[in-house]
Parts: sequence; C-alpha cells; structure tokens
Amino acid sequence: MKTPSRRFREFLIEKLIFLCGIASVVFVALIFIFLLREGVSVFKTVSPGSFLGGRFWYPISNPARLGILPLILGSLLVTAGAIVIAVPLGIAAAFYIAEVAPKRLRTILKSCVEVLSAIPSVVLGFLGITVLVPFLRNLFHLPTGLTAFSGSIMLAFMALPTIITISEDAIKAVPREYKDGALALGATHWQTLYRVVIHGALPGIIAAAMLGIGRVFGETMAVMMVTGNAAVIPHSLFEPVRTLTATIAAEMGEAAKGTPHYFALFAVGIVLFIISFAINLTADVLLNRNRKR
Repeated sequence: MKTPSRRFREFLIEKLIFLCGIASVVFVALIFIFLLREGVSVFKTVSPGSFLGGRFWYPISNPARLGILPLILGSLLVTAGAIVIAVPLGIAAAFYIAEVAPKRLRTILKSCVEVLSAIPSVVLGFLGITVLVPFLRNLFHLPTGLTAFSGSIMLAFMALPTIITISEDAIKAVPREYKDGALALGATHWQTLYRVVIHGALPGIIAAAMLGIGRVFGETMAVMMVTGNAAVIPHSLFEPVRTLTATIAAEMGEAAKGTPHYFALFAVGIVLFIISFAINLTADVLLNRNRKR
C-alpha cells in the first residue's frame, strides 16, 4: 500500500515531467517566434519569391541580392549524397550487429558505434580537410577537393551512428515468432532476414533514415570546412557548394544589425527550421507507427 509521502513524491515527479514536456514545446515555439520576428523584415527588401527562388547570394552588394536557391540546393545535394551513402551502410551494419555478428563482436561493434557518435563535428571536419579533401582531389583529378561530395562523405560518416542504432532497435523489435515461423517453413536465415525481418522493421528503418537526414541537414562545422562555401547553383557533386547552415555560421558574425543582410540570415534560419521540423516530425510519426505495430 502506498504511503501518503510516496503518493506525494509520485505526484510531484509526474508534474515535473509534465512541466519539462511543456517547457520543451514552449522553447521551440519561442525560438520560431524570435526567428520569425527578425526574419520577416527581409521581405521589405525582397519578395518571398525572389528570396526563395533567387539565383544569386550577394548580401553586401549594392543593391543586395538575397536569393537563397543556391543555398537550398547545396544543402539538399549534400544531404542527398550523404543519405545515399549512409542509409545502405547503416542498415547493413544494423542487420549484421543485430542478427549475424557473434555476441562478443556485437558488443565491440556497438561500443565503436557509440564512440563514433561522440566525436565532435569540428574534429571530423578537420580530418576531412586534411585527409579526405586532398585524397578526392588527387583521385578524381579535380581543381579542388572542397566539393559537395566531400561534404556528403563526412555527413554520411556522422549520420551512421543514428541510422545504425535506431535500425538495430527496430530489427530487434520484430517478434521472434515471425523468424521462427519463417525458419519452420523452410526459409534460410538470409531469406528470413530479407523477406520477414526487414518488412517487420521497415517503419523503424525508415524513421532511422529520416532522423539521419535531420542529423546531417542541420550540421554546420564539418560541412562548412569541406564543401568550399561557394554560393552557386551546383550541377554535380564534384563542385563547391554552400549550405544554409554554413551561411549562417560564416556570415552572422559580420552582418550589421538591422541591415537586409542581417534579416536575410534570420530568414535563412526560418527556412532551415521549417525543413528540419518537417523531417523530425515525419520521423516521429513513423516511429510511433512502428511502436503501435
């Protein structure tokens, strides 16, 4: 039987958890309101269509040219390249860790994945600019190794821990009866993984990929260091690009407060916030659907 003091402690803990949840929502709303208050002022200088669809980003020219289409395309190109690399590798690694690897090796691999997720992005960016960039330049005979492809490789490296961890959890959540039933019907271990387990874990795997997209789309330091930071519309992965996050990080410190450049950077933040929110919301919906199955 619960004592009054224990009931009071439980009530207090429940309310604290509730307040923490409400505070998280309030903080996100306040961040968006702050970005909106500062960012909408840019539309006194440029129309929304010209801002989102403009081909040139020359914020300190006279007059300022504030088109963020190259920044959006640069972000999407680098993110798409990273996902093409990271998703197959991450899912394959998750299947190996969850279903194939011996128990001792599984423990070692999981520890390596956790260590990989703890490496600071600036360290990865430093390794990229000193090792990866010269290697790609020499391998593909490029004028510069600071390209979207370099950024995609670095971001794929950073997205792998998220994709592997969540995919592994989804694979382990598939009921054991599904696997036993497939094996009892004569399926091999690999056929069971391919035809049964992957279908049962598919919502979680999709959510892992979406969270990986959110992870790499919002990355700043590593991508700023290895992509060349050229605000031009890219035509291939082997050209320098500039992303939304890199633009804010590189220019906010030198933008004079109250200028169109200053407001444009906040508007870039609004675009980034909306895209990131949409990605994370989609991932959350898919995760919840997976839990209900």
